[in-house]
Amino acid sequence: MPRTLPAVGLDSLVELIAAHPDGLGIEAIAKLNGDSVARRTLQRRLALLVSQGRIQTTGEARSTRYLRQPHTTQANMAVRLNADGAAASAAAVDEAYVPISPEGAEIKAFVRQPRTQRPPVGYRVAFLQQYQPNQTAYLPPGLREQLHAMGRSPAEQTPAGTFARDILNRLLIDLSWASSQLEGNTYSRLDTERLIEFGQAAQGKGALETQMILNHKQAIEYLVLDPANARLSPDTLIALHAFLADGLMADPSAVGRLRRRAVEIGGSVYLPVALPQRLEELFGIVVQMAADIQDPFEQAFFLMVHLPYLQPFEDVNKPVSRLAANIPFIRHNLCPLSFIDVSQKAYVDAMIGVYELNRIELLRDVFVWAYERSCQHYVAVQQNLVLPDLFRLRYRQALSEVVAALVKGDEAATAANVANKLPSVVAEADQRDFIQLVLQEFAALHPGNAVRFGIRPLELAVWRGKHGSDSKD
Repeated sequence: MPRTLPAVGLDSLVELIAAHPDGLGIEAIAKLNGDSVARRTLQRRLALLVSQGRIQTTGEARSTRYLRQPHTTQANMAVRLNADGAAASAAAVDEAYVPISPEGAEIKAFVRQPRTQRPPVGYRVAFLQQYQPNQTAYLPPGLREQLHAMGRSPAEQTPAGTFARDILNRLLIDLSWASSQLEGNTYSRLDTERLIEFGQAAQGKGALETQMILNHKQAIEYLVLDPANARLSPDTLIALHAFLADGLMADPSAVGRLRRRAVEIGGSVYLPVALPQRLEELFGIVVQMAADIQDPFEQAFFLMVHLPYLQPFEDVNKPVSRLAANIPFIRHNLCPLSFIDVSQKAYVDAMIGVYELNRIELLRDVFVWAYERSCQHYVAVQQNLVLPDLFRLRYRQALSEVVAALVKGDEAATAANVANKLPSVVAEADQRDFIQLVLQEFAALHPGNAVRFGIRPLELAVWRGKHGSDSKD
């Protein structure tokens, strides 16, 4: 989403639309606006207002009309976010907040002041220099012990990423939904589930909101499905940005690339580093420092603090930091951090506290509460997990290769075709059971789970059109 749209222009559009209870089409809006804005710019502004929940749509294509959201919906909405996720309004101050410490309350009081009463500040290298990996601690030892006790999973002694893969379907929905909500996305959890599992976009939602959810899904799968990707390196973080920012940037060339221009943060008086060479240098330092931290919780929280503070990308910095914070949890088979039920307002306040005061206490309050909430949620998920199928686990890679080979090779899922593609790793005594396992997998294959085998939805649809009824035991 572009970050250059002026708030005044957006507010005027909302007022114009609100004056017409029956809604307006884009042609009428352009005419009433005096044709002062290019059509593409007007489309982007309307899409942004829809994604923020300030207006809604009815109809499709050329019959699309834009209407003001009902007042009750507006009152319950959290503070709106601009394209970078920063505060764009102080509305809905009664929104549920997380429990906070006295230090967190001080920060909250400061950031609630009007911007005109908060002095502009730039990036302070000293804030980063003051941190020494494994010597400095944003999370005290006692708190880290508490977090470790909460986050232990049944997969503690298994290979890295096992637990995240076990609960992948739930994690895709929860983290995609909750992280997108923190950016102002108005998809419900049920809408998100339908989109991820069945590819059904929610009615009345903007394309940008749908794109944001699907981007999260792809980025999470990138980290979870291949343990080699779940590592802290510049390449990994840039790849996360490429997934998360796809289709959401005003400049498509800025996707998956460190920024090359100065940016501002709406709702804040903080001005990030502007010089590209300096930014690239600091990005490398931040990532290396994070990689050097031994404790996974300290590592995750450091990323949540310093990636958004540096603002290495033109946009979508905080979503990158939230997914990057899960890398240590994936690697150590700890409960993931899904940000379920996190107050958008509390999160934004906490980030502004980091930006303008270099204080982390309010963000720490949010982080600890969010992690405890995630653990409570996934304890219930763990209790419902089916015990692992050791045979399937042993031949997991072989199973993936055969399923993908049949679909991509345009062959029916028959016992004979599976037998012709048996990998050498499948023991002779296991071959009959392995063939049945492959056929069972095809019986349950759909666009939502085919990604596990590297099969795109279109590939599966084409294969099904030819061979869907040819599968035989």
